[in-house]
Amino acid sequence: MAIRKIVKLGDDTLRKVCKQQEKFDPRLWILLKDMADTMYKAEGVGLAAPQVGILRRVVVIDVQDDHGLIELVNPEIIAAEGEQGGPEGCLSVPGRQGYVVRPNHVTVRAVDRKGKPFEITGEGLLARALCHEIDHLDGVLYIDKMDHEIFDDE
Repeated sequence: MAIRKIVKLGDDTLRKVCKQQEKFDPRLWILLKDMADTMYKAEGVGLAAPQVGILRRVVVIDVQDDHGLIELVNPEIIAAEGEQGGPEGCLSVPGRQGYVVRPNHVTVRAVDRKGKPFEITGEGLLARALCHEIDHLDGVLYIDKMDHEIFDDE
């Protein structure tokens, strides 16, 4: 498909709340494919639709585990527990990292590309990625939640 331009910090699109995805049609499927291709090309582990300029509640994640590529449409976190702190970066905030505390275990309810509901539970990096990407759908960036910035000499 196509590699899309990733929106960078400073673009107002990143600060807007996304609308629910209501149509489950070939346009959505193309968006999901393009987002996955864009994420892989940029060597990221997740990408939310606003990061490619689309204000819809659509996310792709691949943390290189048994789950493989995860496509989430209209996701919402329904359970979170535990705590993990660690470095976090973002394709829309290139060259920077921050120390962010997130839940260590989350369960997300979403629908797939055809509108079928499902739930996914993640721990560790997957939990972090789920929280990070769902934050994007509400106009929240990791820099809003970070404890401190991490520099190369730390």
